[in-house]
Amino acid sequence: MNLFTLRRGKAPLILSMPHGGTEIPEEFAGCFVSGWRARKDTDWYIPALYAFAEALDATIIAANISRTVIDLNRDPSGASLYPGQTTTGLCPAETFAGEPLYASALPDEAETARRLALYFRPYHAALEGEIARLRAKHENIVLYDCHSIRSHIPRLFPGELPQLSIGTNGSTSCAPEYEALVAEICARSGFSWVLNGRFKGGWITRHYGNPQAGVHAIQMELAMRGYMDEPATPTPENWPAPLNPAAPILPVLQDILKGLCP
Repeated sequence: MNLFTLRRGKAPLILSMPHGGTEIPEEFAGCFVSGWRARKDTDWYIPALYAFAEALDATIIAANISRTVIDLNRDPSGASLYPGQTTTGLCPAETFAGEPLYASALPDEAETARRLALYFRPYHAALEGEIARLRAKHENIVLYDCHSIRSHIPRLFPGELPQLSIGTNGSTSCAPEYEALVAEICARSGFSWVLNGRFKGGWITRHYGNPQAGVHAIQMELAMRGYMDEPATPTPENWPAPLNPAAPILPVLQDILKGLCP
């Protein structure tokens, strides 16, 4: 299977999509409670939602493999990105809601290392290569990490998540002008938004963001209600809901990427 798809562009903009994949390799057949549960927490429709970025000549790298096999946006050491808070790990054992994922034994240390080698490191080798390629052409580049999540997950956060959650690891992963540009667009959008709230940026944002070296990383976590109808309780019959092709959040995303890639 192709672990990811890669579109190379010339603009100083990379879109990373580590959680939009739904493919589960045949070797894991029977490992999970169900295929639906294994895919439940996918960042649904992210590649389609950001398809307009091709017209900006952005570089786009999108995982095809499901985050349930291995999470490409977690610290490969296994260290928690949010100490003291509920989150899922490098090889998740449960869904965001706390439902068990595995029908049999959980991956042990050796299995985790194997998945890192087979599935995690190729994605990051490609991402590192694209950062180096574009950085050689441009004084500054933006790495925009694309994510989405259901609006209500009580186990992870209280109440309703803002529709736009900007993560810059406490304003350290990008220069102030990039953070201000994205925040200004979100503020005038009419949608609820937050800067470095519950989601401050995952391992990709934290690891690659290096403003002093001309690499400016920003994570955008979208609440899914901005582009699809979210059921109160996801079930195999109603989830995922269809993508809204006229998603109200789409013009905001277009403004953000155009601003980051003038």
